[in-house]
Amino acid sequence: MHVPDGILPLSLSLGGVAVAAGLTALSLKRINARSDPRADVPRAALLTAVFFAASLVHIPVPPASVHLMLSGLMGVLLGWFAVPAILIGLFFQAVMFGHGGLTALGVNGVIFGLPALAAFGLTRLLMAHSTPARETAVAFAAGAGAVVLGVALFSGILLAGLPAHLDAAAERGALLALALAHLPLAVVEGLVVAAVLGFLRRVSPELLRAG
Repeated sequence: MHVPDGILPLSLSLGGVAVAAGLTALSLKRINARSDPRADVPRAALLTAVFFAASLVHIPVPPASVHLMLSGLMGVLLGWFAVPAILIGLFFQAVMFGHGGLTALGVNGVIFGLPALAAFGLTRLLMAHSTPARETAVAFAAGAGAVVLGVALFSGILLAGLPAHLDAAAERGALLALALAHLPLAVVEGLVVAAVLGFLRRVSPELLRAG
């Protein structure tokens, strides 16, 4: 679910760059405020590679297919590192696979980065001193909700940049079909985040201290 080059007007592309730059600046500020800003760099590098490769995993949802987004997982495990990690992954996806584009890098960074931060905020807010059952529910909501939010951002941005000569009703129908196709993916990613967090909480809980 990447916005390719040439789809959006220049104003939206520049707006995406501005918002992505703001999110990155805020993330780096929060990272640098930590006692050891470099402590989670290896984990961020590893998950950036996972995010980069995730676009190759396609799930058939007739009549199309969708690929893993992993925004929720990135946010939950990386915290403020998620935004710069996602932008790096998106850059290499665009350059090496043609997924998205360089002029749309800022917009795609927002589509993936904002849900990651939302998932991070949700888990940090609701998981403190919670029961295992609640932790599983929150983790599922973080993973699934990140996909839903990403699809909503993608659809809203495309509708805002819709050229006047195109059939708006047909475009809305296509975006609705795209959103429905991503519902199974939302469930899958919710289960993935819940499973990963449950596993890490048992074997290595210090890895869940994202921030």
